[in-house]
Amino acid sequence: MTATRDDRAAIDKAVSLLLSFGDEASTGLGVSELSRRAGLSKSTTFRVLGVLVRNGVVEKEGSRYRLGSRLYDLGTQVYSAAHMQICEILTPFGADLLEMTRQTVHLAALRGTDVVYLGKLYGHHPIASPSRIGGLVPAHGTAVGKVLLAFDSAAFDAVTDQELPALTPRTITDPLLLASQLMRVRQTGVAYDDQEAAPDLTCVAAPVFGVNGRVVAAISVSGRVGTFEPRSHAAVLRKVVQAASQALHRAGIGSTSGQTRNALAS
Repeated sequence: MTATRDDRAAIDKAVSLLLSFGDEASTGLGVSELSRRAGLSKSTTFRVLGVLVRNGVVEKEGSRYRLGSRLYDLGTQVYSAAHMQICEILTPFGADLLEMTRQTVHLAALRGTDVVYLGKLYGHHPIASPSRIGGLVPAHGTAVGKVLLAFDSAAFDAVTDQELPALTPRTITDPLLLASQLMRVRQTGVAYDDQEAAPDLTCVAAPVFGVNGRVVAAISVSGRVGTFEPRSHAAVLRKVVQAASQALHRAGIGSTSGQTRNALAS
């Protein structure tokens, strides 16, 4: 029984460390900062990192640690083949958007009532956010999630019929208020996040349509409150997602199950 508890504690510590990397997953962090973020002693942090390095989940370069390639490989297994194809087609459009706005760009799809992040292109002045490639975040707390919920009737009904967790004090947790906002997203074709996913983070997102009017993904632009005005970027985002939608049409993506744009708007 004690061994089982010890095993669980070790796993908890390893997970805490992995989650502590945040936006420095690629650039890396030192032991002191990781131990502070994870709430572990330096000796424990060093010991657990050693295990993670031996298993390829974390890589060590000098005095810094970063997430390893094996973890990335595991993350890509979360994607469906369709998601991989969508990401491959849409990433160039995300790169264009990054070049035009200089802000962080996300590509996401819906999984139940969560969003799964398929791609993330960091802007010139990135800000901490809960988005990780392959990671899941409650859809109602994000701009990409609101877009995807608004155009998926089953997910719309599910999320507005359940208790909504707060990601920040500004997250919408009232199902009726969320439903009203999602209806507006259907009409305007864009969604906003005003510090609902993370403090000081604001965002604008728009849907990417496949054939038959099915929304298969969403693209967003996000930045820091006070320096990034999401509404002023809505027009350029609309142009990019329109071109991205045409690319999905040419590839024949979105032709199977799912609600159509016209059915949802009715």
